[in-house]
Amino acid sequence: MDVEELRQRLEFEPESLPLSSGILRQCKIDYDKVDSALSWLEQADNHHLVCLSDTFYPVLLQQISDPPLVLFVKGQLNALLPPSIAIVGSRNTSLHGLDTTAKLATELSSLGLSIVSGMAAGIDGAAHKAVVEQNGKTLAVLGCGVDVIYPKRHRQLYHQIQDEGCIISEYWPQVSPLAGNFPKRNRIVSGLALGTLVIEATRKSGSLITARLAMEQNREVFAVPGSIVAGYHQGCHDLIKNGAKLVEDAADIIQELTSLSQYHLEQLHLRHHIDDNETSNLPFCSQLASLLTSVGYETTSVDAVVEHSGKPIDLVLVQLLELELQGWVAVVPGGYVRLKRS
Repeated sequence: MDVEELRQRLEFEPESLPLSSGILRQCKIDYDKVDSALSWLEQADNHHLVCLSDTFYPVLLQQISDPPLVLFVKGQLNALLPPSIAIVGSRNTSLHGLDTTAKLATELSSLGLSIVSGMAAGIDGAAHKAVVEQNGKTLAVLGCGVDVIYPKRHRQLYHQIQDEGCIISEYWPQVSPLAGNFPKRNRIVSGLALGTLVIEATRKSGSLITARLAMEQNREVFAVPGSIVAGYHQGCHDLIKNGAKLVEDAADIIQELTSLSQYHLEQLHLRHHIDDNETSNLPFCSQLASLLTSVGYETTSVDAVVEHSGKPIDLVLVQLLELELQGWVAVVPGGYVRLKRS
């Protein structure tokens, strides 16, 4: 990709594409910046520039009102393919909050979902770290250049994320982490995801901005409740009062995501470089989540599961076995029960 090609790919029709980031304006008048972007692209095989019209541009991010016109991506480009869940929360968090984050991030990642967050201290870092430890895919969206490590305490995590996931930014390389960048960054965090999970947010937490943006983008919002005494959870409780789904385990999230996840996969199949072999194993939620919602916490017969799910019995039996092996359901006299994952 040369300077002229990059400039052409960033051309737009004002009435059809919003100028969301200033990148286009910079590209039109500052070819030095384009040169610097191309220089960064050539520095390593895991450096990528993804324009709005590219087939690897995230499906759901394209649907928001102000998608970035170009993404700088460092790491594994195919980490952009699986459906994802955003996990956000306060920087100052409790040990219980960190444990809860690790538990939910691990469960969701084990189901084939990517975990999106902002690599901040606290809940963000705990979510990324939990996924990295099980070699899952996690996406870190930065409020600075993709080559700038912020916060510095996450230097090791920054590099580990790139093994299976990727670092993402709409900002040019070497852009500093200015305070005004982060609220704008949050629309990408929520825009990439099927839904946003908020853990331990105070009423002044920046994670509530991400939750609000998710609502505006017609995405699901989830929140983990906590003590009414400690101040860590006030923001989460407010979200629940205003319609966010209360979450106790990953199953509470999975059962809400089937239709949007299916849309995500359908869009992937329409892109020329993605075939059935690449997407057949991506998201648990599109394969098994609808069946999981057909199994109650009380004994549910196989006939009831078949009737509720609308799936043929042979497929139901296969998927029930898969759910059992993954620890989501258990066989009991008379049928199956859904388990609380501990």
